[in-house]
Amino acid sequence: MSDQTSFSNAERAEVLTAALPYIQKYRGHIVVIKYGGNAMISEELRSQVMEDIVLLQLIGIKVVLVHGGGPEITNLMERLGKQAQFVDGLRVTDAETVDIVQMVLSGKINKTLVRLIGLRGGKAMGISGADDQLIQAEMKDPQLGFVGKITDVNIQPVLDLLEKGYIPVISTVGCDLSGNIYNINGDTAAAFIAGALGAKRLIMMTDIAGVLRDKNDPSSLIPQLSVEEASALFREGTIAGGMIPKVECCITAISRGVDKAIIMDGRVPHSILMELLTDEGAGTMLTR
Repeated sequence: MSDQTSFSNAERAEVLTAALPYIQKYRGHIVVIKYGGNAMISEELRSQVMEDIVLLQLIGIKVVLVHGGGPEITNLMERLGKQAQFVDGLRVTDAETVDIVQMVLSGKINKTLVRLIGLRGGKAMGISGADDQLIQAEMKDPQLGFVGKITDVNIQPVLDLLEKGYIPVISTVGCDLSGNIYNINGDTAAAFIAGALGAKRLIMMTDIAGVLRDKNDPSSLIPQLSVEEASALFREGTIAGGMIPKVECCITAISRGVDKAIIMDGRVPHSILMELLTDEGAGTMLTR
């Protein structure tokens, strides 16, 4: 099916017509996409995700791309002879490491994504959470070093870029009033940014299909959850491990004004388009 010649012109027209109600639904609205992990490492998938984002922009959806880059940070640290350390899933970030984080996120990855969007006909501008104090933060825990806890969001720079027709591409570093730079969890940053924007959707691209009733059974995907149902699954232990912070971030986003939040497998080709422009969607949707 990947061969374009397998579709007739009539079939292509039918696909476009079927997407029309969804285009009308989202046109003019803000969608925040949290992007990272395996979907970012694979060059082929990365190109495909950027194509999907450009398509969304071209049909009038206001896309904000928030990205992490943990694997690339670890990779550069190893090349520099520095061992990565984690406590409860958070990277211990000393003064040297926060410089590496800023170089990788706000430099290499951010500008690569902006360039890829531009090559596909999109219009993007890269900024960091430290620009104009977009993500304001304080030290989360002294034993973690320069790992930040978000205290406030100055969303005006993002609104300005959207108004000018750009896709804001945001690297997740933050700063405090003294100018210290902090490593910010990408999922948390996306939740706060989406909330400040009153986004219609927050899409969290991960390396798992979504929330599963049985973690060993991909077919046990739960397509939709209310915040109350998610809280019950926390208590039961169904939502566990690495899925806990992702669901918590979705709940944070909804509590801050986001309409709906989705956790999806970013390794699936065109998963963003499937979520926004089809009946079935993709992943697990959290609602009020």
